[in-house]
Amino acid sequence: MQLHISTSKVDFVCLTQGSGPWVLLVHGFPDIPQSWSAQMQALSDAGYKVIVPYLPGYLPSRMKGQAYFDKASLVNAMAELIETISPQQKLHYIGQDWGAIIGYALCAARPDLLHSAVLMAVPHPQIVEQHLLVPKHVQRSFHWWFFQQAELPEQALMANDMAFIDYLWHDWSVPDFQDKEHIAQVKTCLSQPGVMTTALAYYRAMFDMTKADPALTALRENMNRKIALPTLALCGAQDMRAELMREQAPCFAGHYEYQEVANAGHFLQREQSQAVNEHLLRWLARTP
Repeated sequence: MQLHISTSKVDFVCLTQGSGPWVLLVHGFPDIPQSWSAQMQALSDAGYKVIVPYLPGYLPSRMKGQAYFDKASLVNAMAELIETISPQQKLHYIGQDWGAIIGYALCAARPDLLHSAVLMAVPHPQIVEQHLLVPKHVQRSFHWWFFQQAELPEQALMANDMAFIDYLWHDWSVPDFQDKEHIAQVKTCLSQPGVMTTALAYYRAMFDMTKADPALTALRENMNRKIALPTLALCGAQDMRAELMREQAPCFAGHYEYQEVANAGHFLQREQSQAVNEHLLRWLARTP
């Protein structure tokens, strides 16, 4: 079922399933909410109400007025979504890739909105910053640098039936993992007018403060706090990002756990959905 939620900056469209305590699942790039299909089923079967938004600007979630895509703006948008759908109750947050990037900052700045968090496949930003000049990690994040260019990234991503998207999924997954139907859905979303440029705007705002909303200075400062919220970090054991996630425990002031999922790369929720579901259900049962 789809749910339409209007906030001050975004008209969100969300997938929703089940009833019970709220769990918010947030996807990354290049991906869409359906990436969480196995988790939606498992969590709703276990008695949770799951809500899974299209990220701001990923149609059919539409921006209102002047659009900013810096991390603080994305965190503010997600906070407004939570305040709108669950104004009286905290919820559990689960994010992968950009969902995790937003999640680290949301946990630091707005812990009042959340019971707990599960952050997947991306290291804490402080750890990322410490390794920005390390050659192998520059190579690992090649797309960050490539996406800073104007126009060429859009052209490359759209060329040859969006073969770049196939390349990223193949490169970031374990060998022999196939997810053709899902990747076709991802391409359909990203090929809609304006969506690819919006998706790349997230990356272009990472290093250019002229693209940041100047009204969110206080929120931006609070995003640098240590995270006191109970947090589980998950990463595929074959994901190159695991090396950095092993180092991030000092970034947390509250209960923190880190687990790796065997035979999984970056898209662990799809590559090893059952194992990820087991981690999520155990975690949620312990942090009601």
